[in-house]
Amino acid sequence: MATPVRIDVITIFPGMLKGFLEESILKRAALKGAVIFNTVELRHFTTDRHQTTDDRPFGGGPGMVMKPEPLFKAVESVRTPGARVILMTPQGGRHEQAKATELATAGHLIFICGHYEGVDERVRTHLATDEISIGDYVLTNGVLAAAVVIDSVVRLLPGVLGNSETIREESFTDGTLEYPQYTRPAEFRGLNVPDVLVSGNHEDISRWRREQAERRTRERRPDLLKAREL
Repeated sequence: MATPVRIDVITIFPGMLKGFLEESILKRAALKGAVIFNTVELRHFTTDRHQTTDDRPFGGGPGMVMKPEPLFKAVESVRTPGARVILMTPQGGRHEQAKATELATAGHLIFICGHYEGVDERVRTHLATDEISIGDYVLTNGVLAAAVVIDSVVRLLPGVLGNSETIREESFTDGTLEYPQYTRPAEFRGLNVPDVLVSGNHEDISRWRREQAERRTRERRPDLLKAREL
């Protein structure tokens, strides 16, 4: 059996991950030995009796900034050689399927989950190896964003989904959205499944699916086709 991927999540809200990591595909991945999850309570790496993880920003301004000392200590407590230290931040590169595929080949991922107005800049410049954003909007904290990235990575690990064809035919894998899907019954309230899908002609079905994937992508996400052409 392959060595499991290790994923550490550093946060002041470890409870937000509990249910997420213990359900569905992520739970099965852990039971199969494909991944080892560990949540790291950032407050354990503070030195004052109030377990302070944030402070006012130098120069003034609204909000609070997460302190560098606890974050550096927390990462250093779990970091292994070659580990990817991922800072979830709105300033990071947009997370896409290609990035998930890349991270799925790493042996150890460490997620830094910010809160408040962000983290001390020294964390970004001297601790993180990757900066990732899941979109142009604001969330309560980085745990939610890290959960999205973790899910996208773990499902790509060998043996997790069980059928490699499932991954190859998903949206974004080849630069297009997935083709329309149907299941039984073939007729529902006067709405019928396309004849080609019940024809039994696998060549025609494959051609129809390719055409539908291209058409749907052109209508809904033409930027994907442009990126693929480039």
